[in-house]
Amino acid sequence: MIILGDKLISEDIFEVKFCCDLEICKGICCIEGDSGAPLDKNELEKLEKNFGKIKEYLSEKNIKAVEKQGFGVLDEDRDLGTPLVNHAECAYVTHCGNKAFCAYETAFIAGKTKWKKPISCHLYPIRVVQIGPYKALKYHYWDICDCALKLGKQKNIAVYQFLEEPLIRAFGEEFYFQLCQAAKLYFEKKNKK
Repeated sequence: MIILGDKLISEDIFEVKFCCDLEICKGICCIEGDSGAPLDKNELEKLEKNFGKIKEYLSEKNIKAVEKQGFGVLDEDRDLGTPLVNHAECAYVTHCGNKAFCAYETAFIAGKTKWKKPISCHLYPIRVVQIGPYKALKYHYWDICDCALKLGKQKNIAVYQFLEEPLIRAFGEEFYFQLCQAAKLYFEKKNKK
């Protein structure tokens, strides 16, 4: 891992090529999994504050799941995540044709909210975990994203490049600039070996 200020960066973020291919995956990451998307405690307020603005995008069963479980739930590891519908899809998912989308992002794009969606969803496939005093940014492999790996290779886009917007949203422009410089140095050193 590479140390960048108070962050530990997995080399996979530089090495792995990745670009979501919604035409193939159909947004299955919003539907699959054994727990909801990770949430920061401060996101609960944003989920609640904007919930009325996204209800029009949700099915009745999704609305009921949120009303019954709350805006965030603790999973079996006691980690905070989004509520699920029938232990499957995220309660905040909406469907357009055969594709799944985040209802919060849909409302954001429509100009109805100023908050896009939980940062863990926006940063995926990067997962951020605390390791001592560091926030570690790690690439998370999930087989449902194999089409994103294929498209990333075709387009020659690394994970950190694909996630420029959410990385800036989460950590700022200066951090992203430093990350790009670290990637450049990483490949320069690697190519000298």
